[in-house]
Amino acid sequence: MDAEITVAELTVEQAPAVVALCQRALDLPEDATEAAAVVDTVWTRAAAARPVVGLGAYAGTELVGVLIGSLSTEDPRLGHVDLVAVAPDRRRRGVGRALLAAVERRLAERGATELLLAGNPPYYAWPGIDVRYTPAVCLALALGHRQDRTAWNMTAELTDGSPALRPTDDAERRLAERGVAVRRAEPADLPALTAFARSVFGGTWDGELAGSVGRPDAGAHLAERDGRILGFAAYGSARPSWFGPMGTAPEAAGSGIGGVLLRRCLRDQRAAGLSSAQIGWVGPVSFYSGSAGARIERVFWLYRRTIG
Repeated sequence: MDAEITVAELTVEQAPAVVALCQRALDLPEDATEAAAVVDTVWTRAAAARPVVGLGAYAGTELVGVLIGSLSTEDPRLGHVDLVAVAPDRRRRGVGRALLAAVERRLAERGATELLLAGNPPYYAWPGIDVRYTPAVCLALALGHRQDRTAWNMTAELTDGSPALRPTDDAERRLAERGVAVRRAEPADLPALTAFARSVFGGTWDGELAGSVGRPDAGAHLAERDGRILGFAAYGSARPSWFGPMGTAPEAAGSGIGGVLLRRCLRDQRAAGLSSAQIGWVGPVSFYSGSAGARIERVFWLYRRTIG
């Protein structure tokens, strides 16, 4: 490691400098472009809900590396690395190692026994390490992390003629004939939406819904019958170009609700000026392929190792 590198905790007031570094250090254009949203999600917004550690690596007074880590809200024994970025001219010189060693110590002091290089929902930037970020993969392997899962995103094209933009009018009329109304979700719907997400799906989707409904560059749509929610779809919680989460009640499976809600959200994203949308951390590949012509594009490896 460069002798002059020091690691110190960051304050939220340093967010603009962190964003500027990420814009230079994130090699994939879609990540660099949305660096401000990424930092806001995993640092500013996350800090209101869980313990978060922000670390900066300095060469003298120059910020050359950043790392945002956190504890899981579901299991505080799990620490997460939510974001790590090193200036291109400082790679392979020990900066990433120093940052990971420092976050391990700080999270272990707070009770973590494992460190995951994986997303910590509901405030996450990526499911894990994109396989194209070769230096990050090499660092994980060098530090003894083991790969335990693979995740992927799908891309839906939002250009003229795309299956993702197929009209939903006919499908919505058929649903209406069965008493199902489809509409945009409003802030007043959030308590019912989050209760539905928790009771039917568990996990952290309620938090992601809270990050979508009523926020700029984000939104959600829902389906209901007699005031009872049957499904929802949301976008923009993690960043403007990402779609998800979405879910349909088991009794409404096969009704066409999911495809309608999905394409309504994708139309919103197209109207916001996007030419494509990322469907994050995908489960049902066949559904998104059939409903929106989406394809698997981004693949992530998730790593973990024992600490403390």
